[in-house]
Amino acid sequence: MMAFLEISDLRKSYGEHEVLRGIDLSVEQHQVICLIGASGSGKSTLLRCVNALEPIDGGRVTLDGEVVSGAGVDVDLLRRDVGMVFQSYNLFPHMSVLDNVTLAPVKLGGLSKAQAAEKGMALLERVGLADKAKAFPDRLSGGQQQRVAIVRTLAMEPRVLLLDEITAALDPELVAEVLGIVRQLAQEGLTMLLATHEMSFAKEVADKVCFLHQGSLLEQGPPSQIFTDPVEERTRMFLKSIIAAGRL
Repeated sequence: MMAFLEISDLRKSYGEHEVLRGIDLSVEQHQVICLIGASGSGKSTLLRCVNALEPIDGGRVTLDGEVVSGAGVDVDLLRRDVGMVFQSYNLFPHMSVLDNVTLAPVKLGGLSKAQAAEKGMALLERVGLADKAKAFPDRLSGGQQQRVAIVRTLAMEPRVLLLDEITAALDPELVAEVLGIVRQLAQEGLTMLLATHEMSFAKEVADKVCFLHQGSLLEQGPPSQIFTDPVEERTRMFLKSIIAAGRL
């Protein structure tokens, strides 16, 4: 039986450089999957391929039994179902926080401005930013901007949320406030696929951890197995370097 989100033999190259080498990954509904690995291992490219920000060269992606990759896919419809949050917040600097949040629900979701505003305010309240609704992004901290970016994606009610190193650009003291939102979403059962260097967080929230190395999904399993008894030597070497750096 096919998983809720199924990635099958996914391949991606830039010229002669093969970035993804036949990735196979099954994600069940309500699961949290953490992608770990060194920079350049293919984590971000994998997420971008799932969201059709990058065209794939081989394989396929299915969501709830429907193919959502390749020619002929309705990209706008896909991105309603599969939302993505980036490490650089990508907020529109000339628009207020609330306008950033309500733009897509009005333009793509068919909501009236009043409906979108009501929904947007409820989401901002949920992450503790209702008082910043009229502020512009440059008046917010990095952590606040990233929380707004998450809210903007949630406003489209995605069935799957992709998170690409969303704490990488934050000062250490701001990381906790953003991870707190992700932790809450995990507890609420939102299906998530996230690339992260926050190993302790992955150990806490993930249902499955996937270690990528040079474009291959080298090892996957529950956090208890990956972080304490990995099978692959390369996984052990990676985790040893993480522990030496004090990040696990």
